Amino acid sequence: MNNTAASAAASLPRNFSVFSKATGLVIDTVNATEVTAHADLGIDHHTPWGVIHGGVYTSLIESVGSVGASYAVLERKQYAVGVHNATDFLRPSKKALVSIKGTALFQGRTQQLWEVVITDQATGKELARGQLRTQNIPMPN
Repeated sequence: MNNTAASAAASLPRNFSVFSKATGLVIDTVNATEVTAHADLGIDHHTPWGVIHGGVYTSLIESVGSVGASYAVLERKQYAVGVHNATDFLRPSKKALVSIKGTALFQGRTQQLWEVVITDQATGKELARGQLRTQNIPMPN
């Protein structure tokens, strides 16, 4: 890792909110065009009907896409905020250790588009997938 990349990696948030921690998200790798992560989902993430809540998937997609998009613009002293999240819930699950992979589809000067796929590690089946459009904005002082 060169000095610029090391500096950018050190700038990524390390203290997630209680809300973000509740999703179980663990970021594994980050670069300017791809993020890998995982989460252990179960009863704490259920709807009243006993399956993982779609809002958990939506939050994981938002978080992974935002981390990758922010990493991509850190050298420009910017970060990325979500402006549109379209998540498709593909199949219900009661419990799953999931792999999450975010990939940049478009990275422009002012906006980015990321695709994020959530896969059950045990079955290899996709549980949800989404696209996150972000706006690149200046870092706060």
